[in-house]
Amino acid sequence: MRQSGAIVLFAALAANSAGGQETGKPASSEQANRPPVRVKVYTVGPGVTAPELHPLVPFDTDEGTCTERRKVKTVLSLIVDSEGLPRNITFLQPFGTEFDRIALRLATADRFTPGTSNGTPVAVAQSLEISVQACVDSIKDATGKQGFLLRLRSQPVQILANLPESPQEAVVTLASGVTAPVPLVHPEAEYTEEARKARVQGICIISVIVDAQGMPQNPRVVQGLGMGLDQKAIEAVNKYRFRPAMKNDEPVAVRITADVIFRFR
Repeated sequence: MRQSGAIVLFAALAANSAGGQETGKPASSEQANRPPVRVKVYTVGPGVTAPELHPLVPFDTDEGTCTERRKVKTVLSLIVDSEGLPRNITFLQPFGTEFDRIALRLATADRFTPGTSNGTPVAVAQSLEISVQACVDSIKDATGKQGFLLRLRSQPVQILANLPESPQEAVVTLASGVTAPVPLVHPEAEYTEEARKARVQGICIISVIVDAQGMPQNPRVVQGLGMGLDQKAIEAVNKYRFRPAMKNDEPVAVRITADVIFRFR
């Protein structure tokens, strides 16, 4: 018997109901009331110092029994502006689980002593590695599907470093012209037993917002197949990770459609 599986195709950017592109929420309330600006971005080197990360407020960790221990890590790209705020946060190396969302929330909440150029605070491009020690527990969902749950056993460790390729400018003014998000992680959707037995094949079209950090938000079915495959397609899309869309070199949120194709092979 042939195996069944699913592949995904990403459609072009789609305008929202208001006729324009959907935009994401600002990284923090401190940035929300600031006008868009174009800034020069510096690289750490002669005359340019690196930003310094302020310590995190400790949070509760799980010290219970652990069947399997694992270090989980996500690496982000960001710009620390001249006020010590993180901007333009995107993925360099997503982990591909809910930990990516945790890492994004941490990075968004981070505060820094800004880097300097000849003593003057400036915007500096950096990579940010966020890692924790975690327990990996096997779980089953309501349908009996096997999965795993991460329980954090340590405080996050954050390491700033230079980007392999740093931008020369960060553009946060809006203008026409948007580049599409680039998929980095897009796991296959799973067949349901009902659909497999009925040998159902076809395309489930999912509309989803890819936010300014490359995370999927609010997926919904545009064209479904039934027999549980629509839910499986949404579950898969929620695990996707992207390099976000860019508008004048600024990461922005846009809505796309993903064609999740179920077929026997």
